[in-house]
Amino acid sequence: MAPTSSASLFLAAADVISLEKCESTKLQTQSQTTQHYRQQRQIPKSKYHLQIVWRNVIAFVILHSLSVYGLFWALPYAKVYTIGLMLIYSYFGAVGITAGAHRLWAHKCYKAKWPLRLILMFGQTMAFQNHIYEWVRDHRVHHKFTDTDADPHNSKRGFFFSHMGWLMVRKHVDVMDKGKTVDMSDLEQDSIVMWQKKHYLKLVPLLTFVMPTIIPYAFWNEKLSTAFIVAILRYVISLNFTWLVNSAAHIWGMKPYDKTISAAENLPVAALTFGEGFHNYHHAFPWDYKAAELGNYSLNLSTAFIDMFAKIGWAYDMKMATKEMVMKRAKRTGDGSRSEHDGDIWGWDDVDMSAEDRHLVQIINKEKNE
Repeated sequence: MAPTSSASLFLAAADVISLEKCESTKLQTQSQTTQHYRQQRQIPKSKYHLQIVWRNVIAFVILHSLSVYGLFWALPYAKVYTIGLMLIYSYFGAVGITAGAHRLWAHKCYKAKWPLRLILMFGQTMAFQNHIYEWVRDHRVHHKFTDTDADPHNSKRGFFFSHMGWLMVRKHVDVMDKGKTVDMSDLEQDSIVMWQKKHYLKLVPLLTFVMPTIIPYAFWNEKLSTAFIVAILRYVISLNFTWLVNSAAHIWGMKPYDKTISAAENLPVAALTFGEGFHNYHHAFPWDYKAAELGNYSLNLSTAFIDMFAKIGWAYDMKMATKEMVMKRAKRTGDGSRSEHDGDIWGWDDVDMSAEDRHLVQIINKEKNE
């Protein structure tokens, strides 16, 4: 019995060792498979390598250098009419972006008859920020995938990148991939948008630089060099004002409507961009044609522009969030900075004091002759 018992023990030990080896091999295989799977999932991230677009870098350096020169050595000597033309150009370029590319075409906040769409198309071309089709595609992707790699000007990559750095490098692969998923059929059916896209490379230099240079020279004998530098100055200033919406308004400011997103309420940016700085509200209600809760035009000239054309029927179907919607959103996701003044009064005899409150008030030590 002893030899048999020893043999049995030996065989049992061999089985245990064999099982341990099999288990070890199995775990090793599983580990390799898991590692391979993780590597496969990481492939999309490794597809992007930062590539500087030197053409754009050089262009921005030249443009900003000329604008600094223009600010100190051209603008002070420019004629009043040239400065006036610069301001007119700035206005129409701004509303071409804010009321046109942004609120009309990107977010479909309202509808516009073809004469207004034509005006806005030319204004947007003067602004020289890519044609409407590309501007809208990038902006819709920005809203759908804010602060991810699919966001063209992802604010998590820092102020400079979200301000202008994103235009100096190749787009992240996610921006291009997600851009293909965005519905652009409405713009493809807009003949004015597609006409601009087709002729953009001819329209841009004519409207942005040639006309504002030739008009002052031809009509009030401005120096060609001065007119040209002032045109560049106007263009660079307008670019930086627009870029502040992507950078500053995603970094600094309160978040009364949604504290979970980077977009913030930034009053200086709102003043510089005709009302585009109320950015926390805009990201919470991107389809609101006012792009703000404010009920006045002091910092929102874009809304005033749309309302002006609404009076003659060229702008219509303007969408806006109700007060109840705004209050509910602010209470649900806001940071508490939105003040509520409904029912507030200055004191007795305020016209907003309710009759019920008047009736319930207790008045003591009343004058006897009353």
